[in-house]
Amino acid sequence: MRVAVYAVGKMKAGPERELAERYFDRFSKAGSALGFEFTGVSEITESRGGSAEQRKADEAGRLFEALDNGAALILLDERGRELGSESFAAELGRIRDGGKRQLILAIGGPDGHDPQLRNRADLVLAMGKMTWPHQLARILIAEQLYRAATILSGHPYHRV
Repeated sequence: MRVAVYAVGKMKAGPERELAERYFDRFSKAGSALGFEFTGVSEITESRGGSAEQRKADEAGRLFEALDNGAALILLDERGRELGSESFAAELGRIRDGGKRQLILAIGGPDGHDPQLRNRADLVLAMGKMTWPHQLARILIAEQLYRAATILSGHPYHRV
């Protein structure tokens, strides 16, 4: 299953980008044996629409263009479900084993996600109740993807 991250906003060079790339690289290597092909991060420029609703709709439209018909979609949103790392790993395994060819994890812009995108999502996932800047959200999801791959493979990286 191809796995991609779509993020509204650009991440500048620096330690945050390097850390995210390190975990995405680890996920790419660990996940390939498990049927996960990491295809990278696509950065979507923030919309310049006049209202929050217009900006969310513009950003959602660009993400809808990237979704295959049968793709799974996980939105990152502080109002979503909170899962532990083992439950997140199980969700990834369930999506993969369900025959999905593509999984997109989407990090929204400052205004959040469009309601149509939320309705289309297979899972709306919260990384806790706090709101995180997109740079930190990217690091968090990168690390959790790597952690999920280690959990699914039985690697001792994840300890409880």
